[in-house]
Amino acid sequence: MVKFCVVYLLTTSSTVNGFTLTPATIKSHRHLAKQIIVSAKAEAAAAENKLSNRAQRKKKERLQKNKQRGGGPVRASKNSSNSQGNVYKLHSTAVSALTRESTTDDVTRAIKRAQKQHDAHDLRNIERFLLEEVDKTYAYGYRGSLLSRLAVAAMHMNESEIARKALEARYKDHHDSIQPLESAAVVRGLLRLGNVTDALIFLDDELALPEEKPVNGALEAYKEKVKYRALSIASFASRECFEDKPNLALTACRMLKEIGPVVREADLTSDDFEIPWLRIVQGAAQFESRRRKGEIDTTQFDEEEIPCNLVYSVLDAMSSFPSENRDDVYECLSNALVRRTQFVTGAVSMAGLPNADRGEAAFIGRSNVGKSSLVNMITNRKSLAYTSKTPGKTQQFNYFAVNDKPELGREIRYGDVVDGEKDKDSFYIVDLPGFGYAEVSAEQRQDWKEFMAEYLSTRKTLRVLFHLVDARHGPTDDDKSIMQQVSETLPRQVSYVVVLTKADKNTKGKSKKNTGKVSDDVMAKLRNAMKEAGVGNRPVLLTSSETKLGRDQVWRYLSLAARR
Repeated sequence: MVKFCVVYLLTTSSTVNGFTLTPATIKSHRHLAKQIIVSAKAEAAAAENKLSNRAQRKKKERLQKNKQRGGGPVRASKNSSNSQGNVYKLHSTAVSALTRESTTDDVTRAIKRAQKQHDAHDLRNIERFLLEEVDKTYAYGYRGSLLSRLAVAAMHMNESEIARKALEARYKDHHDSIQPLESAAVVRGLLRLGNVTDALIFLDDELALPEEKPVNGALEAYKEKVKYRALSIASFASRECFEDKPNLALTACRMLKEIGPVVREADLTSDDFEIPWLRIVQGAAQFESRRRKGEIDTTQFDEEEIPCNLVYSVLDAMSSFPSENRDDVYECLSNALVRRTQFVTGAVSMAGLPNADRGEAAFIGRSNVGKSSLVNMITNRKSLAYTSKTPGKTQQFNYFAVNDKPELGREIRYGDVVDGEKDKDSFYIVDLPGFGYAEVSAEQRQDWKEFMAEYLSTRKTLRVLFHLVDARHGPTDDDKSIMQQVSETLPRQVSYVVVLTKADKNTKGKSKKNTGKVSDDVMAKLRNAMKEAGVGNRPVLLTSSETKLGRDQVWRYLSLAARR
């Protein structure tokens, strides 16, 4: 028998050939597998037409034994057509037997029924029919797809030997005609069995992408491969998150982050296929919940390699794909990353700021620009930051602790000493005073300006500053002053992000496809102001707290405060 499928080990343990499955060993296995695949192809080509006498004799003996025990293939009667060959009896009433005259629909129905009913007898007879009775020309080469279905059904039923034989024959006889959909199904089956190394080998062989994007006739096939490679990696990420294997989940998230730009370049969107982001986020959130409760055996992985919250790695992957900005996904993500919030203090000077013991994300903008509404939107809270129709309501540096110890509120209100520590992903959201309205005295505005300059230049834990500008009007003189101050005082390691708010006000008939926009004139005005102030290369985000536009992009930068 040809040693063809040597790379497809179909083991059920977490160790392969003495190696523990870690990102490093997986990479080593994948490199070795590529060499094995190349040699296996050459060996298969040389041995394709060499069936030994011993193999023929064993085949006859096996058929005879099956005939004697009443299972498996039965020789057709003398009165039947010789072209019918063997008859492979099944328990199914819809397809009671398989012969050479059986159609692909018959075989497909038989496989589905065997999988659904967990009928091992029928599965074995289907295997014999496909491997012993028909060859690669059966149904004009469709046998390869039937072998894929058989392998997936066998893995679903934990019939590893049948799966191995089916995959071996499929690879040997039909490798050039394998469809991405079939490969993705096999990858999912292998992951279901816990065979991560085998799944990655399939991924790197059958769903490998060319170095350059093809053109013309090959483009559609390329898109299909990109699509199913991305879906296969998503299955990998989802499973490892729920299996409490953060190292492998982190590897999967990095792979998703790598393929995201390829998906964009292939012009694929959520209308073409849908990554199960909600399930992946839920899996990562479940792992983090168990880790905080001490239910995870942290000796099984290097905790230093895992981020403060695995959900942030999922967020990185999501950000590389075309934005979907789905409510259910981002509400789940926000709840996983912002589990508790507590107002800590309202400071009017540097002396009144809390201890600089965690990262900070600050929000600044003209009064009534929608600052508080934006903070409430991205944290999925209704009243984290006070929203008012009275301009200038925020008149101090309001600090909100995110993911601090559960009883922090009681400690602040009553002075009680409360046990516990803040979570690893704790950070501060800082709501800075609004500016630009006559109701605020000139003296107070000057105090704010001095306080602001000192805060921006000396606060060591500040990670990101969001500057909010009205998308309907563009930057005011006060906005330009803030830009100039940022250019002169903000350290380069602190991210400065301009956020255009109320983008929904520029549209009519809002819908899922029309959630907000900004005019070319306003954008040009903004870019010119930023360039003149020396911050022209900083990012600009378009948002709306009404339609949730830009929520995903804001989170990309807000995460910098937690990942210190």
